[in-house]
Amino acid sequence: MSDATRIKVDLIFGLNDRPKAVQAFFAALQHMMAIFIGIVTPAIVISGVLGLSTAMSAYLVSMSLFVSGIATFIQCRKFGPVGSGLLSIQGTSFTFLSVCIGIGFSVKSAGGTEAQMVAAIFGTALLTSPVEMIFSRFIPFLKKIITPLVSGIVVTLIGMSLIKVGITDIGGGAWLLANKPEFFASPQNLILAAIVLITIIVFNRSANKWLRMGAIVFGLIIGYVVAAILGLVQFEKISTLSLVSLPIPFKYGFAISWAHVIPMALLFLITTVESIGDLTATSMVSGEPLEGDTYMKRISGGVLGDGINSALAAIFNSFPNTTFSQNNGVIQMTGVASRYIGFWISGLLVLFGLFPIVGGLFSIIPSSVLGGATIIMFGTVAASGIRIIASSIIDRRGVIIMSIAFGLGMGVAFVPEVLQNFPPFLQSVFGSAITTGGLTAIFLNIVLPRSYKKQSVTDPMQDMV
Repeated sequence: MSDATRIKVDLIFGLNDRPKAVQAFFAALQHMMAIFIGIVTPAIVISGVLGLSTAMSAYLVSMSLFVSGIATFIQCRKFGPVGSGLLSIQGTSFTFLSVCIGIGFSVKSAGGTEAQMVAAIFGTALLTSPVEMIFSRFIPFLKKIITPLVSGIVVTLIGMSLIKVGITDIGGGAWLLANKPEFFASPQNLILAAIVLITIIVFNRSANKWLRMGAIVFGLIIGYVVAAILGLVQFEKISTLSLVSLPIPFKYGFAISWAHVIPMALLFLITTVESIGDLTATSMVSGEPLEGDTYMKRISGGVLGDGINSALAAIFNSFPNTTFSQNNGVIQMTGVASRYIGFWISGLLVLFGLFPIVGGLFSIIPSSVLGGATIIMFGTVAASGIRIIASSIIDRRGVIIMSIAFGLGMGVAFVPEVLQNFPPFLQSVFGSAITTGGLTAIFLNIVLPRSYKKQSVTDPMQDMV
């Protein structure tokens, strides 16, 4: 097929159309509804699990919004080879949650301060972000190594690794479990989490697309209100926050957790593949080419922008960024694919990020309320990995790769003592289910011979016997 190969879509505004200001503003607000919670949640979860102060948590949330605004502008505007030039939204990535939490705990266990914890997270991310930039130059080659089977295994392991975090939040949070275990999993906490969980399920199953799209937002709002009525929201913690959050490079210093360099680099490799999929979907719903020079330049530029934006995030005290797939659904529903909408979205994100009160209100969400939402989010991550795996036929070779990757990955997570005779550095590296399982999947995908036997479409499982 030629460079002009496109999927026909029903658009009101195409990629380079310029909607009027009012139309652009409302289109941007709809995107904000879809992405806001996704952008701020990683900072909230990491802050809660690591026990960071309200002031630091609020600042990290503010910087997540600020950096996402700058990153989105870079993607949509496109500067030379950097950026896709599509209506592609950038936001804080869930993929890195487990590794970021692991870095924080490793510094904390060594007696480090909260500033040293986040400095190590951001420093390690900055050091490894060039992985994505480099691989953006080798997109066709990379797609042969990181197949849907491999990326699906890694994404599934990420979701499964985070389930413990979600369940801990439902019970009241890591701090409560460690310091006041007798109050952990109290009826009050479990009921609050259940209210959020049930609300999200009800709205998600609604026939109304707007209610369905805002299910997580509505669930958190209702849980927040109930918690506030019960006196569980500590509003006094945000009374001392400054009026404006200024983006200060390396505000908390710079450090590197060498034991987590390999896990973080692996995740940037996986994020590269995820971004290729997101950008391809954005191109498709925008009625743009899906093959040829234009398409490849956009994909390469988008992935390069992804890596550069993650480096900017580390510099400005935020967590790695990635392309968001949520906006593709909004484009389909609204029929607005103009990249100029991205400029409005960028402006709103930067504006919200400059005012600490926005981050402060999110930073004091009770853990049980957050847990009711994150347990679905993390489960969805695992389910997304399974869907990626299921996108290709699984033969005996695929089953072997999955079995060993999942077995070793989750095995070291369940029984970390199996690594007790390894040097401390290797214990830290391979103690992560993502690293062990992901590297295993990549290695086996390279060395195991492929079967080219044609399989039946009606019986894709026949070769498993």
